[in-house]
Amino acid sequence: MRTTMIAALAAVSLLALAGCRQTTAGGNEATTENAAAPAAAAGSIDGTWKADIDSVQFDQKPDEYLLQAGQYSCKSCVPTPFTIAADGAFHPVSLPYADSYSVKVVDDHNIVRTQKKGGRQVGETKVSISADGNTMTGSFTDTSVANAPPGKGEFTETRVGPAPAGSHAVSGQWKTAKLANFNAEQLTTSFRVDGDTLHLSSPAGYSFDAKLDGTDVPIKGDIANTTASVKKLDDGSYQETDKRDGKVVGVATYTLGSDGKLHVVNEDKLAGSTVKYQMTKQ
Repeated sequence: MRTTMIAALAAVSLLALAGCRQTTAGGNEATTENAAAPAAAAGSIDGTWKADIDSVQFDQKPDEYLLQAGQYSCKSCVPTPFTIAADGAFHPVSLPYADSYSVKVVDDHNIVRTQKKGGRQVGETKVSISADGNTMTGSFTDTSVANAPPGKGEFTETRVGPAPAGSHAVSGQWKTAKLANFNAEQLTTSFRVDGDTLHLSSPAGYSFDAKLDGTDVPIKGDIANTTASVKKLDDGSYQETDKRDGKVVGVATYTLGSDGKLHVVNEDKLAGSTVKYQMTKQ
């Protein structure tokens, strides 16, 4: 469900977009263009930064769903694709951020996807398909972090693969086109370097304190028991590596550019995707 870069905008949107890999996991017109990250500029990443939703660039495989004959399949979900009955009831799944999943069919162009973990609802996404069947729009609420503000946002995806004959309009392959209206808590991250330790925190409920020697530490607020380690690459450049069960699931590089912005490259190792965006100091 969740790419595990806690400062990565994609982490929030993917719960909504893929319904299982939380991109979550943010932008206006998203592209697959991968401009090279700038060389690190002199300075400090200390401070509070807000992601620029208009700067996001995606390089990822299409999301793929099939809703037919009362069954819903997320074929692109990572680490495990799944199929459940689309009857509005909760059914067991084996995902890092959900252990039960519900798909409610509202009508032939609208569905609602809901996730729980440990009996607690952690996310809900309302999805609508346009009359011509080529545009998916949706809104999501992410409540995975207890005692933190819910993450909220909207997304648009464009069809890149046809729906099989006789299937629901949500079926087929889709690529992200636009993200909008994310609440500020989901876009904001604070960094502080104190000697040999990087402190990272977000009002969305995530934080960690990691030595700059690559030692793994737990990510507070992460319900999948993900760990983070951090290394300093250069002045103004740091790399975070996230693991789950000892396996690398994501790598995020934060680089302070000569333009004064923090440039972020977020690699989801499970999905084989990359998201790039910029952050502005507040």
